[in-house]
Amino acid sequence: MTTLDELLSVEDITRQAREISPGRTLLTWIGALLFALGWVLRKTFALLWLASAWAFVAAREGWREAGKPPGARVSRATG
Repeated sequence: MTTLDELLSVEDITRQAREISPGRTLLTWIGALLFALGWVLRKTFALLWLASAWAFVAAREGWREAGKPPGARVSRATG
């Protein structure tokens, strides 16, 4: 039966762990955080822009429809 010690070399894992630079690791985490923050902000503002543009166009169409004489209004809900 194969044991975990035979599959994994503790010395190799220790050597690789000692090669990790704390400063570079910290900078990587900071960079990843800033990237994620920028991505979320971009998606949020894009959604807000779309919602604002949609609301503006809907209000403009309502204004135009309300300005028509009562007989000229067309109900789009009935098709």
